[in-house]
Parts: sequence; C-alpha cells; structure tokens
Amino acid sequence: MAPTSTQLADRLVNERPLRIGMFSPYSLTVPGGVQAQVLGLAAAIRRRGHEVRVLGPCDGPPPAPFVTPLGDSLPTAANGSIVPLAPDPTAALRTFRVLRDENFDVWHLHEPFVPGPTLTALTLHSRPIVATFHAAGRSTSYRMLRPVLTPLLNRIDHAVAVSPDAAALVERYLGGTFEVLFNGVDVSVGNDAQLVRDERPSILFIGRHEERKGLGVLLEAVESLELEPHLTPICWIIGDGPESARLRQRHADPDRFRWLGRLSDIERDARLRRATVLAAPSLRGESFGIVLLEGMAAGAVVVASDIEGYRNVATDGRDALLVPPGDAAALAKSIRRVLTNDTLRMELCAAGSLRADSFSMSRLADLYIERYRQVIGAIGSPTRRA
Repeated sequence: MAPTSTQLADRLVNERPLRIGMFSPYSLTVPGGVQAQVLGLAAAIRRRGHEVRVLGPCDGPPPAPFVTPLGDSLPTAANGSIVPLAPDPTAALRTFRVLRDENFDVWHLHEPFVPGPTLTALTLHSRPIVATFHAAGRSTSYRMLRPVLTPLLNRIDHAVAVSPDAAALVERYLGGTFEVLFNGVDVSVGNDAQLVRDERPSILFIGRHEERKGLGVLLEAVESLELEPHLTPICWIIGDGPESARLRQRHADPDRFRWLGRLSDIERDARLRRATVLAAPSLRGESFGIVLLEGMAAGAVVVASDIEGYRNVATDGRDALLVPPGDAAALAKSIRRVLTNDTLRMELCAAGSLRADSFSMSRLADLYIERYRQVIGAIGSPTRRA
C-alpha cells in the first residue's frame, strides 16, 4: 500500500538535514560553562550534517564561523557571580532581524528565562522550541516573576534540565515537566599519543576566582602539603576574577603556584592533559560538574567538593575523591593520597575515563537531534506559527 501524505511528511522530517537556531544568553567570547556547552553541542550536531547557527552576544570577533553575534554584553550579577548578558533593546532588535531572515526548523534556547536573546525568542515563539535549563540552587527571579514566567514555560515544546538539581530549581517555583539530559564533554581531549606529563606532579584549577568556587580553600590546602621534593606539586591556576589580586599576593611562591590567567581553549586543554590532579573545590552553586568530566577525559584524577552538582557525575572512591566543601585539611589529605598512592591513582584514572565516555558530546548531540525531530513532527510544519 502506498504511503499516505502524512507518512511521507513524517519521513521527510525524520530524514532531511535540519536547520537549527541555538541561542546563548551569555557572551560567547567570555569563557563559561553554558557557552562551552552551546558551542560544543553546535559543532557536534554540525558534524552530523545539520545546519546550526549559534546566536548570542559577542564582545569581539565571533569564536566560530557558525556564530551570529547579537551585540555586546553587560556584566550582570547572578547566582553569586558576574555573567555577561545582553538584555538591551538593541540586542532584541538584532534577534528579531535574524529570526525574520533565517528559516530555522527549530529553536534551541539555553537558559530560556535569562534576559536577552533567549527570552526574546521564547516571547516570539514562532518555531518549535527545545529549551535547556542549566542553573541550580536558588532563584529570586523565579520566585518574584512567577506570574510572568509560568505562561512562558508553557511555550516550550520540550524542556530539558542538565541535572536533577537544575530541574528541581524550576519545578520548585514554576512547575513543569523536564527531561534530564547530561552536559556533554569532548572525550577527545585525552587522545594525545604524544602526551608527556610533567616530571613534577601538578594540580590544576579551572574557574572564576570568586568565593563560591573555593579557590582560596585549594590554595590553603596546597600550602599545607609537606611531601618529598619529587612529589611536591605545582598548582596551576587558570582564570581570573574578583579574588585574583588578593589570592595572588597571598600565594606568590612561583615554585608552588603558577597563575596563568585566562587561556584559549587550546592552551587550556593542553594544560589539562598534563595535570596529575584536577581540583574542583567549589562551595555551592554548581548544577553539573562538566569540569570534572573534562579532567577525567584528559586522564587527570579528580579531587572535588562533595556537593550535589558534582555528585551528578562523580562517585567518591570510584572515579574521583570527594571531600566536604570548604575543608582545606580534607582536600589536602585527598590530594596527598593521590600523589603518594600509584595504585589508587591508576584505578581512579581508568574509572574516570570510562565515566567521561558515557557523557560524550557526540552522544548528547544524537539525543538532541531526536528531540528536535520529535517536536517538529508533533507540531507539524515548522512555519505553522510564523
């Protein structure tokens, strides 16, 4: 029996390459977890033959040829940090213009309620929408703006959260139903046949230098380590922030601490591949431990705070060592265990590599492509709402 017109239309949706508009609320030229996920996911989907345009603020040249800049960002306080947003009318007008000119099949909004391009697109709602929620913890905005945000939540055709904690944040204030999909990691970061690790052990910190990231706790732990000279580690510190000057002044010994500032992705990954330990001493506010997975993929042993966001990806004693947040003595003890116990270090590295593989960006790209096709098929023609 010949297929019906509906069956033919469904087959077309399920087989043809898609045109995807992927939105970031944060400046794509400023390092950040959400920005890295947006760019990495877009690149992985493009490698599968689909057309993806990433739309978001950019403070400088776009970081990839598939990025459409929507103007400069404004530093804004949020979640105990400073985030680069573009909530101004100029960015909204640029967003309108791009969405008018680009015939996307589906829009993928990361952090859809953050002021800027994502919220603008959600308000327009003229295409099927997949949205990903990243933040965890508390949200004064969700609590105060509940009457406004709840109707907007209903405009999302498929809602995703990167962890149970991220889903719980939105559900607590706005309700809704969420699918939990992991953040992806580029597992190729550890595939370097020419890799030669440093002769001296090294501890690597990657992140913004602010109180909630716990950098001060790590530096105190490193200062307290007393080991034989060949086991005494160098602590490499990537990033900057409001605590940089104070902490650099207090921990200035170049034989123990190397302050690298901001690095390019290539330089950051090169340093990650050479690290013995990836330390993540955050105190709170982490929805998903993507940096832990990057460390595991690169072959470093992860020593991290025992907080909910990190327990999403790491298990103490199996693929990482987790310590009470803010406890410099416990952090130093775990680092010492890794540096002095070769068997433990190799076991944690092997288990960490397997754990990172299960969170690969390639696998995540396939899952999102399935969701895009589902929402397009459920709604029908992608131009129905235009």
